[in-house]
Amino acid sequence: MVVLYLQTQERLLEIIRDRNVEFIRLQFTDIQGIVKNVAIPVTQLGKAFKTGISFDGSSIEGFARIQESDMVLKPDLDTFCILPWRSMGGANEARLICDVYTSKGVPFEGDPRYVLRRNLEVAAKMGYTMNVGPELEFFLFERENGSGTKPHDFGGYFDLGPVDLAEDVKREIVRVLIEMGFTVEAAHHEVARGQHEIDFVYDDALRNADKVVTFKYVTKTIALKNNLRATFMPKPIYGQAGSGMHVNISLFRKGENAFFDPERPYNLSDLGRYFVGGLLEHVPAVTAVTNPLINSYKRLVSGFEAPVYISWSGPNRSSLIRVPAARGLSTRIEFRSPDPSCNPYLAFAAILAAGLDGIRRGIDPGEPMDVNLYELSQAELDRIGVRTLPSNLHEALLALEEDKVIREALGEHVVNNLLRLGNLEWRSYNTYVHQWEIDRYINII
Repeated sequence: MVVLYLQTQERLLEIIRDRNVEFIRLQFTDIQGIVKNVAIPVTQLGKAFKTGISFDGSSIEGFARIQESDMVLKPDLDTFCILPWRSMGGANEARLICDVYTSKGVPFEGDPRYVLRRNLEVAAKMGYTMNVGPELEFFLFERENGSGTKPHDFGGYFDLGPVDLAEDVKREIVRVLIEMGFTVEAAHHEVARGQHEIDFVYDDALRNADKVVTFKYVTKTIALKNNLRATFMPKPIYGQAGSGMHVNISLFRKGENAFFDPERPYNLSDLGRYFVGGLLEHVPAVTAVTNPLINSYKRLVSGFEAPVYISWSGPNRSSLIRVPAARGLSTRIEFRSPDPSCNPYLAFAAILAAGLDGIRRGIDPGEPMDVNLYELSQAELDRIGVRTLPSNLHEALLALEEDKVIREALGEHVVNNLLRLGNLEWRSYNTYVHQWEIDRYINII
């Protein structure tokens, strides 16, 4: 193992010399999924591999207290890539995603990447690997003073130029992603004006969590270069569709899709059904992780194709979880409530923990709901026992606080910080006087 590691390091150094890389950006995410980085000259790369690069963890949101602030970044060799837009005078810049360690040399429990690794190890001990395929939507707005939300175009679902003015921008984003090692499946205009989606291939959960944070970083950078602003805010425009991050999920065992059974309805195995059952049971708490903003809950309302009801089905898109038509190795479930503001490492970890609990306990998800749930009255929904997702961040945080399975999966350090930050946000929102209130009340009260 040591020899292989050294060979990999040597090969990386060869690439750095061949591509004339001068600087390396060491990247990681804070607890909220915001990418952080420190740039080092390549002359310091040996030190980074050997002992890591130290930083002040107390200055990173959700990391450490000031009396225990010394932390270390250790780069993951598999995440190396050249940043195509950072070439200057023939010299290049690259990045490596890092794992975070304490000064004592142990993984930091508050590192979101470590949280996902730890849950994937739990799955591995049960014989499973987790594959995910996230589908991220985003908006492109004109750059204006302040935080304007003027769409860059007036296209709709699957429209093309000249209505979709962002075709060239999307093409540039896709080109950069491919240069950085992505396999992009599709890029298209979404439902709302100025809204777009770019999909990349199904892969191991850790690799695709890395790709989610890279995708957001690339999209924002290329948009800025084109005098636009990209946002992954879930609901930036009232009355328009919001941006989701549907997550396609399957478990594999010994190279076979453990969710596939040709003898069962939808070709979904009993194990796959139990995974669905666990996710449905724990979804109120999971929602605090997959939908972490106050704004997230402006998207989770009826009328805009976003899920509201805790249910599952075959192809029915009004359900929270559906089983897409693909079968065999492609058999999977699609979890439709997450949005792209989430930290993907924590989101995938919470989803996996919920599903594994369903498998351990054999949780039956009940009968699929193959009717349009949006058209049912509240009385009809109550009669068939359909619950709803948390209606706001406060309700989701209460569910997280009470869910022992999800708390254990994320770890107390992460959960306590999610609760602290979320409740601060909720209190700030509730005491702020919004423009809606001024418009509605100022002249009539």
